[in-house]
Amino acid sequence: MNRRQFEHAVRAAGAILGVDEVLVIGSQAIHGSVNEQLPEAERSIEVDISAVEDDDGSRADLIDGSIGELSMFQEAFGYYAQGVTPGTAVLPSGWRGRLVSYESPATRGVRALCLEIHDLWISKAVANREKDREFCRALLERDLVDRDILKRRLKSVDDLPQATIDTVLSLM
Repeated sequence: MNRRQFEHAVRAAGAILGVDEVLVIGSQAIHGSVNEQLPEAERSIEVDISAVEDDDGSRADLIDGSIGELSMFQEAFGYYAQGVTPGTAVLPSGWRGRLVSYESPATRGVRALCLEIHDLWISKAVANREKDREFCRALLERDLVDRDILKRRLKSVDDLPQATIDTVLSLM
């Protein structure tokens, strides 16, 4: 997903939810921190978007039903928004205070609150799918994240099994 597509999906999600802020928690949150396009993020045709508050998942369902996978939106544009809740990702404590705001003329007044790049890296490393490991490696190879910050943030994630911690550390 390129920046133009990201902006379109953010704008559409804001319109559907009737809000001027949405939360972006997947790999496309990289747009909030990095101006360059990462091929590892561009391969994805989805952006994980949540309402800032969505305790029961009803707002995620609204996104999915309107602009989600297999929707008319995806059929028309070739990409989509995956409706998620704020609790979808495993994140370090304090992540909300580090959100990075992204807004442009193309988002038409809708602001994307994107995971800060180190918090994003931790969430992708914990998810540990092949595409997540590729994404994490790309951020490290481009020196976009600091290993010391990653280690500190990893320690602040609640209730991670030691095996998961070891896996995340091996990616660093």
